[in-house]
Amino acid sequence: MAGRRRDWRAPAAVQPPVSARGCAGRLCLRVWTRPSTVLRPVIYGAKVCVVLPAFNAARTLVRTLEGLDRTSIDEVIVVDDASTDETREITRRLGVRYAFHRHNLGYGGNQKTCYALALATGADVVVMLHPDYQYEPRLVPAMACMVASGIYDVVVASRILGLGAVAGGMPRYKYVANRFLTLAQNLLIRQKLSEYHSGYRAFSRRVLETLPLLANSDDFLFDNQMLVQCHWWGFRIAEISCPTKYFAGASSIGFRKSLKYGFGTLGVSIDCFLSRMGWRPPAYLNRGAGPASTLSVDSIRERISETNFDV
Repeated sequence: MAGRRRDWRAPAAVQPPVSARGCAGRLCLRVWTRPSTVLRPVIYGAKVCVVLPAFNAARTLVRTLEGLDRTSIDEVIVVDDASTDETREITRRLGVRYAFHRHNLGYGGNQKTCYALALATGADVVVMLHPDYQYEPRLVPAMACMVASGIYDVVVASRILGLGAVAGGMPRYKYVANRFLTLAQNLLIRQKLSEYHSGYRAFSRRVLETLPLLANSDDFLFDNQMLVQCHWWGFRIAEISCPTKYFAGASSIGFRKSLKYGFGTLGVSIDCFLSRMGWRPPAYLNRGAGPASTLSVDSIRERISETNFDV
């Protein structure tokens, strides 16, 4: 993966913010093409885009971005989901591409915007990384390489492989719940993963263009539904060991939301099990879902209030 080094910040040609009502009363999203003199991608010729779904990430966003190796990353996109801290002010100064939601849409809703914008840039591989600095950003090239090689379609950075989860500060109850839910899901959907709950994943373009992601939850259940979808559609899934860091300031859902999420993930696995038994699948597992359920810029255009994208 040899290539000339580039600074982690985006090129100086990144466009200034544009109004969401700049083009005849609707959000103006035009694809911005880099000049032909820009270096070619260095991972199997693939264009790699890292997306960060942000919400109140002011304390950790910069550290997360500084950990990225931009020598192998072509685009970085931050999507803010109506944060109440200084996330937007910081993002505007970082020299990355960004989009801000008009209203809080939830974690899943944020990812839908992330992936739609990543596809619009022409990305071949899209890596989703939480901007809370709980995951190791330096693993992006390894994950992207596993997908760009064509060997895998999906790569999950697992906190459970190895001994790093509890050592990294994962609360004991979360670790126990993670192990129980993973065992139950593996049995129900006939898969063998070390965990389904990581916030650090890489996808091929084909995955994002195929899955009916608009049918998924706008809440934390989105991640689980998406991974089960990848299994249901027959995409090849791999895992890579990833150290984790739990600390004050890192995002984490509370006990009640964790409990709700746990029951929700079991429900997703039961949906998959029943669908395999011949029951009518829910919308997010419907292989016959049409274009109305797949991502596009038009599907997320109205939710954006500000962007420096020329998409």
